[in-house]
Amino acid sequence: MGAWQPKTGPNRVVGVGANAVDAVYLLPQAPAPSGPRAKLRIRRHFVSCGGQVATSLATCTRLGLETQYIGAIGTDSNGDRIRQALVQAGVGTTHVVTRAGENPAAVILIDETTGERIVLWDRGTSFGLNPTEIPEDLIASADLLHVDDVDLDASILAATLARSHAVPVTSDIERIEERTEELVRAVTHPIFGEDVAVALSGCADHEAALRKIRAQNPGVLCVTLGAAGSIALDGDRIIRAPGIRVAAVDTTGAGDVFRGAFIHAILAGRSTADTLRFANAAAAASCTKFGAISAVPTLAETLALAGEPC
Repeated sequence: MGAWQPKTGPNRVVGVGANAVDAVYLLPQAPAPSGPRAKLRIRRHFVSCGGQVATSLATCTRLGLETQYIGAIGTDSNGDRIRQALVQAGVGTTHVVTRAGENPAAVILIDETTGERIVLWDRGTSFGLNPTEIPEDLIASADLLHVDDVDLDASILAATLARSHAVPVTSDIERIEERTEELVRAVTHPIFGEDVAVALSGCADHEAALRKIRAQNPGVLCVTLGAAGSIALDGDRIIRAPGIRVAAVDTTGAGDVFRGAFIHAILAGRSTADTLRFANAAAAASCTKFGAISAVPTLAETLALAGEPC
């Protein structure tokens, strides 16, 4: 996709963050360090494209938004593969940065009985973005910026630029590092992985964690809870949305799909309760297919699972 034209069409979402090429292995059950599960026969294996921001943007595009990806892609065959996957998904790649070497990759182990996965990942140090590789004009022209916590320096800088232009910022926060709290303060909609908010706050449960984190961020705070759904703090009100039961075959990328659907919902002006319900439906729908980007649901599939008319 080329440069963006003047604003006339769908909402525009810019994403700054990670992509990955996944080597996926289906196992008869989850592995264990000893006993009968220490050696498992691989039932099936395949290669799939994903990554936190890449999958979220693919979700946004599938749901009808216009997207541009800012991230680094390698020069190996996996780099070619992820670039092609983004283009096929309709994600703009004009601002992709090419890095010599192997593209970020992951190994995904899937328990065939539950669809739950274990992720083993690697990302070379050369794949961080330099400040000059983050175009302020592109971010300023967006309706929303989405960042992850893989390259914290780039995400914080991008979020700061977006906020200076009154552009809302969603985030994918899945781990705690030295600058994590700075990222929480920099964005408008922090979305935490299931264990992160509790660990970051030192509280015993998600509600208490969000209320403590409120001191760092006045916006809508959200935690994804896997099959249990999601929870958010909007103002002083806790909102819970139960998960939607499906026959899951692969949970890879479900949290990233949740964030893409969350973005679609808030740009559509949905309430926080409706946003959580819609995002839960999209995440659940993605679990019924294999892969990350390849499992992104359509708007019709998401609405149907959410119990809404198409």
